[in-house]
Amino acid sequence: MRIVVIFFWGIFLLGCSNVDINTPQHPNIIYILADDLGYGELGSYGQEKIKTPNLDRLAAQGIRFTQHYTGAPVCAPSRYMFLTGNHAGHAYIRGNYELGQFSDATEGGQMPIPESTPTLAKMLKKAGYQTAMIGKWGLGMQGTTGSPLLQGFDYYYGYLDQKQAHNYYPTHLWENNEKVYLNNEYFLVHNPIKSGNNQRAFDQFKGKDYAPDRMLDKAVEFLDTTALDKPFFLYYPSPIPHVSLQIPDSLVDEYRTEFKEEPYLGKKGYTAHQYPKAAYAAMITHLDSEVGKIWETVKARGQEENTLILFSSDNGPTFAGGVDAEFFDSAAGLRGLKMDVYEGGIRIPFIAYWKNKIKSGSRSDLISGHWDMFNTFAELCEQEQSSPDGISILPELLGKLQKKTHEYIYFEYPEKRGQIALRIEEWKGVKIDVKTNPDAKWELYNLETDPKERLDVASQHPKIVSRMDSLHKIAHRHPHIREWEFVDPKFKTK
Repeated sequence: MRIVVIFFWGIFLLGCSNVDINTPQHPNIIYILADDLGYGELGSYGQEKIKTPNLDRLAAQGIRFTQHYTGAPVCAPSRYMFLTGNHAGHAYIRGNYELGQFSDATEGGQMPIPESTPTLAKMLKKAGYQTAMIGKWGLGMQGTTGSPLLQGFDYYYGYLDQKQAHNYYPTHLWENNEKVYLNNEYFLVHNPIKSGNNQRAFDQFKGKDYAPDRMLDKAVEFLDTTALDKPFFLYYPSPIPHVSLQIPDSLVDEYRTEFKEEPYLGKKGYTAHQYPKAAYAAMITHLDSEVGKIWETVKARGQEENTLILFSSDNGPTFAGGVDAEFFDSAAGLRGLKMDVYEGGIRIPFIAYWKNKIKSGSRSDLISGHWDMFNTFAELCEQEQSSPDGISILPELLGKLQKKTHEYIYFEYPEKRGQIALRIEEWKGVKIDVKTNPDAKWELYNLETDPKERLDVASQHPKIVSRMDSLHKIAHRHPHIREWEFVDPKFKTK
């Protein structure tokens, strides 16, 4: 009798319209990370000169966050904090600690992550996910503990060294610890030219194989070939729009007559370009098309309803390499740029889309950041929420009651003379030039009434400043190298 009951129960389950044996228990996750994309560089965040139709549509059909933060205002530490759920006071990686040089022969990458580091990729792999990193890594080379294969990824393809990623026409990329050669000749991108009248001088920075296109091909291949009965995690840290200004001429054409241009000759580093504004806009539009292609691939495979797609940036917009952040209002009027702990350097766009799970056209003012992705993904796949500094924002994504919020969020950045920032609800404290002035006073801003951080009200709110001091002492832990200790150094600073 028991065998008969089990048999008919199995027939009933297979006959249910809402049961799909090919659908994994947990949803797929795609996390797309732009490089140096400012808070104001998408149409859905107020951009008027650059076209981003796919991301605008993603925001219109999903949720757009208005107070989302990176962990740090530069590449490597922000990526580390996303992967580990640590804020800057606890992070192993706190700056762009460069190893090696720019040439192929001296490629050395950045400080590698220790092999034992808990990462969200390791956590997702434990939960049964197929995992891939395709794009720019910046957390260690092959042959070190920082290889993506030792940090929870089954597969990777792209740039390992951030310095190599300055060139969109490199001689090679990396695939699973093996060097993969492209059809490009080596050239140094940081090579200014003398005149804007020499076409050959500009053409020297062009190649045949455009690295972002090769990486997109690999991302589509991964999405098309993953097993349907297991969930996947695709981490896609695109190198765009980080300078150099390099984009195929056919894509620049869309913007070539849109702006008044002066050729950029490479005097502030990175490649020269005849149409720097058009090139920069075209790069962001190309990034947008990458998002559209990834989205369409998910749809074509029938996985849209079981796939969470997230998009963000690693830090604020750049000031270098011919980019005109003021012209494009790249930080949406916020103070500061990349390498600053003012809002323009650390507040970033964040969009999430999940068909029939996230309400279309939603907006969230929740204070959140990169460190929250670990626990969010953990809740999503029923793993331990072990991130020390993050919370799960899954309820907020799904339109449910977000019970857990941050008491405070914390930033410390050892480069650019040492900077600290701490936010408590609407209050934002900032210290700058701490390396040269260890007794620097807190600046205090009310972001609710002064989001552009123009009016320092520290003298009017001593109790809030005192609380900033107390929380700062709790948040800071001594780093493992001398170069990053500026908060409480046990040695004399220069």
